[in-house]
Parts: sequence; C-alpha cells; structure tokens
Amino acid sequence: QNPQRIARKLPFMQEKLKLGRYFPSFPIFLEVGSGSCLVRMGQQTDASMNRTILLCNCAASQPVDADRIAAATGRTVSRVHSALCTTEMEQVLTALREGEVVIACGQEAARFGAMAAGVGRPVPQCVDIRDRAGWSDDADPAPKQAALLAEALLPAAETPVMDVESGGTVLVVGDAGPALAAAEVLSRTMAVTVLLPATPDLVEAPAAFQVVVGRLAGVTGSLGRFSVRIDRLQMLDPAGRGPPRFTGPRDGARSNCDVVVDLSGDRPLFPAHEKRDGYLRADPDSPRAVAELLADAAQMVGVFEKPLHIRVDPSSCAHSRASKTGCTRCLNVCPTGALAPEGDHVVVDPHVCAGCGGCSSVCPSGAITCETPPLAHLLRRLEVLAATYRRAGGRSPRLLVHDDHGAQMIRLSARSGRGLPADVLPLEITALNAFGHAEALASLALGFASVTVLPGPRTEVGPLQDELALARAMGAGDRLSLLDVADPDGLSDVLYDGNAPDPVAPVLPMGNRRQIARLSARALGLTDPVPLPAGAPYGEVVLDRGACTLCLSCVSLCPSGALMDNPERPQLRFQEDACLQCGLCVTICPEGAIGLNPRFDPRDGALSARILHEEEPFACIECGKPFGTASTIRRIVEKLEGQHPMFAGSVQSRLIRMCEDCRIEAHFRGENPMAMGLRRPRTTEDYLRRDETDE
Repeated sequence: QNPQRIARKLPFMQEKLKLGRYFPSFPIFLEVGSGSCLVRMGQQTDASMNRTILLCNCAASQPVDADRIAAATGRTVSRVHSALCTTEMEQVLTALREGEVVIACGQEAARFGAMAAGVGRPVPQCVDIRDRAGWSDDADPAPKQAALLAEALLPAAETPVMDVESGGTVLVVGDAGPALAAAEVLSRTMAVTVLLPATPDLVEAPAAFQVVVGRLAGVTGSLGRFSVRIDRLQMLDPAGRGPPRFTGPRDGARSNCDVVVDLSGDRPLFPAHEKRDGYLRADPDSPRAVAELLADAAQMVGVFEKPLHIRVDPSSCAHSRASKTGCTRCLNVCPTGALAPEGDHVVVDPHVCAGCGGCSSVCPSGAITCETPPLAHLLRRLEVLAATYRRAGGRSPRLLVHDDHGAQMIRLSARSGRGLPADVLPLEITALNAFGHAEALASLALGFASVTVLPGPRTEVGPLQDELALARAMGAGDRLSLLDVADPDGLSDVLYDGNAPDPVAPVLPMGNRRQIARLSARALGLTDPVPLPAGAPYGEVVLDRGACTLCLSCVSLCPSGALMDNPERPQLRFQEDACLQCGLCVTICPEGAIGLNPRFDPRDGALSARILHEEEPFACIECGKPFGTASTIRRIVEKLEGQHPMFAGSVQSRLIRMCEDCRIEAHFRGENPMAMGLRRPRTTEDYLRRDETDE
C-alpha cells in the first residue's frame, strides 16, 4: 500500500532476505502491478485448489508414480517429465500461461521463477521431492513424495513482522592492527568509530573514520539500536602540530550505534552472540573470517523486516504474584536474554529475540506462544503428512524434525550417500526448540510411529533434551529420540538401522498445549499417574493437613485457579489438571504446609476439584453464625485467654468467640470489655463552649 516505502527497502531486501542471509527461513516474494508493489514473507498462499503439480523424475534418477500421488493428494498432476529445467522448459512455460502450478523440483526454483517473470506470471511454488524422498536406497518413495507435496501445498501461516532500521553507524572493537584495517574497508559505505584498548601510534588522524581509546564497559541492544558505555574514554584531538594526541580519560561515556563489529578476540559481548542481530564477531587472526564479517557488515544498512517470533499474554503468566516469584522457566531457557520480568509477568524484547522458541515449549500456562510456526499450523502440517502418507499406501511413518542445517545434511546425504529411508518424513521448522513435549506427543498421536529430532548448531540442546525426556515419561517411551550426528552419512546410517514400531490409531489433538499433551498421552495408552522429572509443569500439591490453618493465602495467589476455596465451608480444594507447578503456593504458605509432586495423571479425576483439607466451622456464641474454623479459634483462645492482659478474664475472651457482626454490636451497646469508659463524640458546641470558658 506504500510503493515508495517498499521501493526504498527493495535493494536491502534483495541482498538480505531474498538471498537468505539475514532471515534464511523467510523467502521473499515480490509482486509488481500497475501502480502497486507488494512484498510478502513466507510461501505464497494457496489461492486455488486447482493448481497443477508438474512432476519430474530428474533425468530418470528417481521413481515418480503420478497416479498414486494424484490419488493421495487429491490434486491434478501432470505426466512425469524428465528435464523440466532444460529440454522440457516449454512444458513449464505452457503450464505457467494456463494457470497456477506447483513444480516438484526444489533445486531449480530460481530458474522457474525467472521463467514465470518472463511470461508475466506469479512465481510458482517449488517443492523438493527428490533429495528428501526420491534419491534413496529404498525402492518405493511414492507415499513419502505425496505426503511432502500435500504438506507443502498447505496455506502458509501469517508471520507478523516489524521494521528494523539501520543507518550504518558502526562500532569496531579490537586491537589497532585488525580494527583500523577493518574500519578502512567499512568506512567506504558506513560511518565508523574504532574503539582501541590502548593509545595507538598514529602518523596522522584518519579522515574517513573516528578513533577513540577506552574500555568497553557495557553494550546492550541489537541491530539498529545498540547502546554502549565506555570507561576511560580518550577522544582524538585533531588540533596542533605533530602526531595526533588524545584527550584525558573519563568514565561513563555513552553512545549509540547500529552495528557492532568485534575483532577483540576476547569473550563475546553477548550470550548466544551468534543469535544477536547486528553483532558480528570474528577471529582477528583469520583473514578469511574477517573478510566474510566485513562483507556481512557492509550489507547491514537500510530497513529490514524482522519476524515477531513470540507473543506474550501477561494475564496468563505465572511468573509472580504479590512480589513473590513463581515460574521462571522461560527466563531460565532464553539464550539471548530477550525475556525479562516486569511486575507479575515477563516481557519480551522483540529486537533481541532470536526466535529459538524454547520459551514457548516450557511455558506451563500458554502465556508465551511461538509464531514461527504457530502451534495450530504445525499440527496441521503433521496431520497432513501422516494422513497423506497412509492414503498413498504407507504404513508406519517416522518423523524427522530438523531446521535449515538439517535440510542441508539431508541434501548432502541424498546426493552422495543413501539418502533418507522411504518411511522417514522430514519436517523442517524454523524454531526447533519450539518443538516441545506437547508437539512430540501430538506427532505420535497423529499416527507417526516415532519422532526423531535432529538439532542444528543454533539449537539449545539442553532444553530440548528436557522436553523430550518429559514426553517420554508421559507415554512416548522409546518412540522419541534426539539424533546428534555431525555428518550426512551418519544421519542415514542411524535412520536405516532404526526399526519403526506400530503407530497408534490416529487421533486429532486439539486445544492449548496442555490439552494437546493430555489427549495425546491418553491416545498413547497412558492410563495411570506417572512420575515426572523435577521442574515438570504437571503435578499435584501435597498438603500437610496438620500444619494447614486454612488461611487460604495460597488460593488468593494461585495464577491458574488450581487451588480453590469453598464459600460455604472452610475447605481447600485442588484441581490437578490446572496446576502449573509454579511454586507460588509453596512460597506464600506461612505455615510451610505445601509441597509439590511433579507427576502426570491422565485420569478424568484430574479434571475435577478434590478436597485437600477441610474443617468444621466455628459457630458464633451470640448468633450461631459459622465463621473461621474450630481449630483456629481454639488455638487463639489457648494462646490469649488468661495469658494476655487484654484477655485476662472470661468476659473479655468472649469477643474471640464472636463473629465480626456481634463484636461490633457488643462495642456499640457498651458491652465491650476492652472499653476505657463510654466516650461521647465531640461537637462544634463543645469547642465553642471551651473557647468561651477560656475567655
């Protein structure tokens, strides 16, 4: 809707987004029409169910069964071609002119896009069924090819984005040799400041960039919004004759920049530094690494679109209540520090968030959800993969979950090795850590015989292992595995050696992540409560009834409503299915009467409230109205009657046994044994009379 604004972005998007170097998982599609220009992220939406699938066996290097693919996907397919990218290009042009097409070839996507642009047609969707399915030691890849095509034809999920603007202001940190050389290169297109740890020997002041000396005391932010703090700052003084001189040092200097280039060779300035947009770091002793860094830094000028990876619902967050800390799971797993407490909930810095998705998988309440991909879209992909595979004649599909690094390993294995087994269906997702215990259990419930997760270099393996361990304890057993291999041949060997168990009868898990996990665990045959690892988001509250006074402070702070009272009787009730195991009740209990027992109870009883503790109410000695509990009133009487001066006699102690209404009535009737004599309220006449007496 704003062609001028889009036009300003296009040069930078072409370099960063379309070439996949900045946001590699979000390809760009550019549509230009009369008076309009539109840039969309993600796959093109499926505007029509009538798109024709063009099939190609890649010079007869893979078997392709057109009839089985058509029957399983329900789409119109072409005859099987052999060279759509070369000798049969005219077939592609004809299909493009006639309508929208899907081309079953991922390798030549750029070529087919150029062909579509040449005839004025939209860019066709290209799906790889060769590297992921056709090039395999197994003889029948048709069910897998059909499943991959059906999954790719699903409408893409909408991904919210925000603008990130970089003006090209760069801070280069490092010793004089590599830092000044890098600044010389970057200064051709960017505004550069070099921070050196010691005063350099300069013949003359550089004209193309600034040089300062000092110690980097702190740096925060990300691309386009870094904030730096420098101590012992010395500025270059260009005045005077002779070699350049520097000013005296001062502490606490602050400045801002868009990009930070770290050539210091010291510890990274950020946790999970490879996930910090705008922070580039290389070994200063490696010329190749420095050259690649400078090439990347020079491109970080302009306006970019960054996905908003996660969404936070403060009302559901169980982080804290009444200044008491409860759940900190998301804070513990966030590798970049993008999450921080704010009051009773946590907030996310979208500029810093790298989209690993670990926070969404460990959040017990669903307050944090991952948008890349959304849970509903991921489940839909899983459902289509499994169902289409079965319709095409497959029996026991195994799921391989991976990221872009895993996709590269699969391609290399197909080209030079055994490829993937025909029953292993690859599923590429952007946020691999978002694939938690609920998603793993749902995959098995949807009909996959097993689930294998292939982590990449950017994957936080620890939280992923914890999530898979939780899913195993909740009924998945040995159907789940984490595959830690470094080479494509090792990937193939492990998968070919594996045996797939029989899948369960498919069900459709629905609801939020907790509901999906419960339904899936039951589908896997879990019928009795099972213990879970420490820190699990499921479990029961264990109460010491002898210590509990039914003060109900735990009820008032429980963020999920798992702990409840009874307005009619002194009762503490508990619903296990709603318990997040956040620990707020343990922290707030004044008697230390509450503990937690992590477990998962698949029985229907966990969905209903049960009584943890109850007592008989105490009846007011005046009106008979029930109030408090009998044990509490007896305990107070024992501590105060005859022991405290204000309750020295039995008359005074009667107030303890009265309800609040009767105490008030006793006070105004003048029957309050605590009274120091009946006092009449003063009026204006009293003050006037006092003044007349004084005169």
